[in-house]
Amino acid sequence: MYDAKKDHDPLAPQPAPENAGMADDAEYEALQHKVEALQGELDATKDKMLRAVADAENTKRRALKERDDASKFAVSGFSREMLPVADNLRRALDAIPDDVKSDERIANLIDGIEATERELMRAFEKNGLQKLDPLDQKFDPNFHEVMFETPMPDKAPGTVIQVMETGYTLHGRLIRPARVGVVKDDGQGGGAAPGSSDPGHNLDTEA
Repeated sequence: MYDAKKDHDPLAPQPAPENAGMADDAEYEALQHKVEALQGELDATKDKMLRAVADAENTKRRALKERDDASKFAVSGFSREMLPVADNLRRALDAIPDDVKSDERIANLIDGIEATERELMRAFEKNGLQKLDPLDQKFDPNFHEVMFETPMPDKAPGTVIQVMETGYTLHGRLIRPARVGVVKDDGQGGGAAPGSSDPGHNLDTEA
């Protein structure tokens, strides 16, 4: 009699179920979706991190610039107060008549005033304060203020012919415009008259 149990080998490989391949495909697709989702999250996190680093660098640069500006322009108020001192020294020298300059006492006085003026100018330059003396230069509304205009046939319109008061900049920022007289356009061409006496947008109005 045929014994079916004898023909059954429990160690022999069993045929795979028909739906096993489908299950593997579904599991692979699910895993792939998870990987793609994680990759998307990783990319988004990386982008946020790069943006945060860039923002931090920009903030650092702004802070350093603000600190540098604060250091540079901290003396702007004091500088304005010192400008009349420089003006008065120059006026004192200009007011001395030529015929008395040969007097020894006057000469010593002049030497003392000139030495003081030089020291003051050195202190100005050391702290970033530069004089504007635009005689014979082209009028610049950003740094000059027109006090009067007059026609001069031998000079181009807009040429500075007199500096009534020197101007000053502090690290390139205008703190006082040079007050000047300029050549007026006589209508014969060759350039436009300066027009407005507004010294422009560079003027530092902060203390």
